[in-house]
Amino acid sequence: MSQFAAHRIQTTRLTQNVWISGPEDGTPVLLLHGNMSSGGFWKYVAEEFGDDVRVIAPDLRGFGDTDPEPIDARRGLGDMVDDVHALLEELGLADQRKVNAAGWSMGAGVLQQLMIEYPDDIASATLIAPLSPYGYGGTKGPDGEPATADHAACGAGGANPVVVQRFAAGDTSEDDPQTSPRVIMRTFFGGGANHANLDEDFLTEEIVKIQTGDDFYPGNSVPSENWPGSATGDKGVLNTMSPKWYNASAIVDLERKPAVVWIHGSEDKVVANGSLFDLATLGQMGAIPGWPGEDVLPPQPMVDQTRAVLERYRDGGGEVTEVFLEGEDHGIPLAVPGRVAEEITRVLVR
Repeated sequence: MSQFAAHRIQTTRLTQNVWISGPEDGTPVLLLHGNMSSGGFWKYVAEEFGDDVRVIAPDLRGFGDTDPEPIDARRGLGDMVDDVHALLEELGLADQRKVNAAGWSMGAGVLQQLMIEYPDDIASATLIAPLSPYGYGGTKGPDGEPATADHAACGAGGANPVVVQRFAAGDTSEDDPQTSPRVIMRTFFGGGANHANLDEDFLTEEIVKIQTGDDFYPGNSVPSENWPGSATGDKGVLNTMSPKWYNASAIVDLERKPAVVWIHGSEDKVVANGSLFDLATLGQMGAIPGWPGEDVLPPQPMVDQTRAVLERYRDGGGEVTEVFLEGEDHGIPLAVPGRVAEEITRVLVR
């Protein structure tokens, strides 16, 4: 297989940095990264595919070395979805039902919305530790009922400003571990038991390429009368995933339902029932004072919501395979890249 390497590809929307490996005529596999990462994080999965697979792993808008165009959150992850579709058009792969795709975390949210907006792009879908179909934070129960009318406790207002400053400074150090991008990665999505086999310097350098500010990470926020005093804005990365703007549960209504593989780990602290990055969980723990209680704003049942939507997808005629990895956390593509490649290959449409 050709070396996993970055290429600059100009599309009708922006110039994207795209990590590519494999033969030009290989079966196309689109890999969409999560928040606080880049297409380069797929390096280890790409190395596990056979010589007949063409890996395409873009840096999404606002991340890596893709041109820093602003992110409009009012269509959920729609800016990133349109960028990916434009990339597939440039590569001659759009609307052909031949691209096998996998998304990790936020990237799985992009993939779910892509399935809805461009249903003929995707041949199969692998969702790895996926963003809930009802967004991130601020919803109750398996059907994603909004906890407040203004979607408080969601979006950019929950970002740690010191972490944002360290992104902006390109800080790859371990100083002040609680806000160090390097330590946050290592702790929550850095590959677990496989971490020693990874190039941590490369991964950390990719993380701090994230663009910062109201148009990028974290985005803007608005004041709220509801706890914790801020609600969802209309610009930037974290607002794209707020349930105010993002809802991909309509995948259950797709006329043609690509086969779906759902991979998740038992020790995930990022996408979980009671995520440590959910402000409601932190309020319940007492880490943020004034939490209004479980009746008003319970921790989001992210895994339960994904399961409920995928059960409806299956009931509607779709094929769904659940892969539950005991002992794995959020960093599944780094921790078990061979297993990820195996599961993507299992549903590969050639």
